[in-house]
Amino acid sequence: MNLFQSNESEFAWWVEINTAVPLCTYYFGPFDSEKEAQLYRSGYVEDLYHEEARDIIAVVKQCQPDVLTIFQDEAKVEISTF
Repeated sequence: MNLFQSNESEFAWWVEINTAVPLCTYYFGPFDSEKEAQLYRSGYVEDLYHEEARDIIAVVKQCQPDVLTIFQDEAKVEISTF
């Protein structure tokens, strides 16, 4: 038995949504069950789509997010000239 392993059953269910445009991670919840979170998932995806978010991936999982919206830094591209 690993004493440092977290017990996922202690965590509530959340909908985690990642978008490429804007580059963000959103958490919606908490929910009492996986089924309840699944019921609400499509509504959150639809709302983000109407707000012009694109490349949306939504999963339901047990977790304990510290922050509900995480904005990723814009990728910086360097162009080298020779």
